[in-house]
Amino acid sequence: MAGHRKLGKATDQRLALLKNQVSQLLWNGKLETTAARAKEVQKIAEKLITLAINTYKDTIEVEKTKIVDGQATTRKVINDGASKLAARRTLMANLADLQEPRLNKENKTAYAIRTKAVRHPLIEKIFNVYAPKFDQRAETSGQKGGYTAIYKMNPRRGDAAEMALIVIL
Repeated sequence: MAGHRKLGKATDQRLALLKNQVSQLLWNGKLETTAARAKEVQKIAEKLITLAINTYKDTIEVEKTKIVDGQATTRKVINDGASKLAARRTLMANLADLQEPRLNKENKTAYAIRTKAVRHPLIEKIFNVYAPKFDQRAETSGQKGGYTAIYKMNPRRGDAAEMALIVIL
């Protein structure tokens, strides 16, 4: 018995599909797909969120010195520790690199200025939003895991495929 569903796709297509769907779920907070795909997406998303929760606090404060016109300026920078850096690289390998969308009536220059500081917005959202939220929930209620929920929906018109909505709680 296999540990995963084949979803009627070749391996490369299936992995690309799941990578994109997990990324969309983590970016938007919900995803409507078939029930079989939702179960596979849930497995992957839960593991990636758990990885972020276990490592998001691993940071190191470093002093950086920069010499400009003979003047040395020192500033403190917070870098990722070894385990958080490894987790960040794992997340980047398993998720699509989604970029921040342009707002309505936002010109190209304003968009570039707004998004300049964050190179990988999805990864930052996982570490800065989901990890602290679920870590707090684990401390208060003792509940670890169960970060997503699948709700069954009506069958799809056309092929009557069983549809589901997967959401991040």
